[in-house]
Amino acid sequence: MLIEKKVENAVMEIALDGRLDTMTAPQLETEIMGKLDGITDLRFDFVKLTYISSAGLRVLLTAQKIMNKQGRMIVQNVCPEIKDILEVTGFSDILTIV
Repeated sequence: MLIEKKVENAVMEIALDGRLDTMTAPQLETEIMGKLDGITDLRFDFVKLTYISSAGLRVLLTAQKIMNKQGRMIVQNVCPEIKDILEVTGFSDILTIV
């Protein structure tokens, strides 16, 4: 999986390309955990994300909990297959998906 991260002022944008699964979730966790201080707007772009597993969902949930205290988090450009996973798992009720 490729991760493109851009930080400007208090906004962090993360674009994911590939599969967010057991093997790649730790990579995403390393990219964001401990680096959200001062971030008030966290944006994930899933336009090139092809798959997400429970390990990936856990990273998103952890990030959402942090952002609930200091700002907002949105997930954008979600393909129908991943949107279905988010709905079945109840994550569509937890995350802001645009």
